[in-house]
Amino acid sequence: MAPKVLVSDKLSETAVQIFRDRGIDVDFMPDLGKDKEKLAEVIGQYDGLAIRSATKVTPTILEAATNLKVVGRAGIGTDNVDKEAASKKGVIVMNTPFGNMITTAEHAIAMMFAVARQIPEASASTHAGKWEKSKFMGVELTNKTLGVIGAGNIGGIVCDRARGLKMKVIAFDPFLSQEKADKMGVEKVELDELLSRADFITLHVPYTESTANILSRENLLKTKKGVRIVNCARGGLVDEEALAELLQNGHVAGAAFDVFAVEPAKENALFNLPNVVVTPHLGAATTEAQENVALQVAEQMSNYLLTGAVENALNMPSVTAEEAKIMGPWIKLADHLGAFAGQMTDEPIKAINILYDGVAAGMNLEALNCSVIAGIMKKANPDVNMVSAPVIAKERGVKISTTNQDKSGAFDGYIKVTVVTDKRERSVAGTVFSDGKPRFIQIKGITVDAEIGAHMLYTTNQDEPGIIGTLGQTMGENGVNIANFTLGRSAVGGEAIALLYVDDEVPEPIRQKLCDTGMFKQVKALQFDVA
Repeated sequence: MAPKVLVSDKLSETAVQIFRDRGIDVDFMPDLGKDKEKLAEVIGQYDGLAIRSATKVTPTILEAATNLKVVGRAGIGTDNVDKEAASKKGVIVMNTPFGNMITTAEHAIAMMFAVARQIPEASASTHAGKWEKSKFMGVELTNKTLGVIGAGNIGGIVCDRARGLKMKVIAFDPFLSQEKADKMGVEKVELDELLSRADFITLHVPYTESTANILSRENLLKTKKGVRIVNCARGGLVDEEALAELLQNGHVAGAAFDVFAVEPAKENALFNLPNVVVTPHLGAATTEAQENVALQVAEQMSNYLLTGAVENALNMPSVTAEEAKIMGPWIKLADHLGAFAGQMTDEPIKAINILYDGVAAGMNLEALNCSVIAGIMKKANPDVNMVSAPVIAKERGVKISTTNQDKSGAFDGYIKVTVVTDKRERSVAGTVFSDGKPRFIQIKGITVDAEIGAHMLYTTNQDEPGIIGTLGQTMGENGVNIANFTLGRSAVGGEAIALLYVDDEVPEPIRQKLCDTGMFKQVKALQFDVA
């Protein structure tokens, strides 16, 4: 059955057609997002939900979304999506951070010109029939120092445009390397130096714990007298009350804001102040940008629903379409290893340690980690997936650690998972063969070569004659067909294990018969999702 997507906000017909062309059933109801009750009634039918800003994806909506796998936001901001609730529900939340980069960067440049030359006030004055030429004395941008806070995608474009305007560009960004700064042609500085040197300051960072109020009263007081400040990024990055005071006393010469701490901004300390340019969050509001993000979200959602590729997800590591092709068997292996460890562990898990060897160490480890954790957590919660598993593990205080190493053995690469509890550590390792099939290659330090099936039987015993015969005879007498039989032992006469890949689950009475022989220390039925 084809995946089904609901478009509940206004997306272009071209974007909607992308879903259809990719073989996805799509219902285009652009006003449904405004009707919370109706949305809750119908959302259970859909695998995907494509939105802009009008639709509010609340815990109530998510609770009703019994089949939902992905929410795609055409745009950057996802304040209208409860990402924590979505993660717990196992729903991927995607946005489209690149579709409106140029538009937002251009708006910041436009706002900088506007505040430098007092264009809005001069326009209003001239419209009013006044000719106040001497009143609106501006400043040039050429040779001025622009301080860019956040030199990522949008900030990087602003840096490039500013250099084209012959401005001197300095940038503060903890993630900006010196090599990248040199390539961009900007000077990398600390925040205090930027504040003291910049003639213009523009912000291009997300709103996070570390960036909230980054231009606080204290930091605003560190700025150069006569500075002009532009914010087209996110509200809450600047202390608006403090900025208003500094505008009124002349320390700050001007400000241009497209975003505000409270939106819609019906009133604000910056409103109606001289040389303050304000716009109603227009950063991404161009025809080209709106079309770009709509097309992008349709492609991203289609790729995920059809191929498993995850792009621009906010609550899960991204996996490109190319990565998905290569990593698919390894992601499945990671899930199997986690499922084995989870089914074998009855006490609370304190830590999960994951070792990646060889080719596995060069893959998208975040995605593989999520798959391991999901496999482990399925025993306690069958509905868990790669999105919700890390959230559940964190809530339970489970510590996750990873180790990478170069190829160390006979296999090109492998993954080893160790689960730690108060009582014991349990490990299992596996690899992917050239045929694309995952295999278990080590359990409890014992080497094995086990094909993985939907139904398996795991036993432990002391290495002694008669085990194979007892297992085979018991299965045969009770109508259980064995597809594959794997043995391993630590040493002659030492601890031994057996893994039987069987056609159907081995019922508890049959497992009890094996226990009653006194030959086995442990007999455990295991299930794996091999679809």
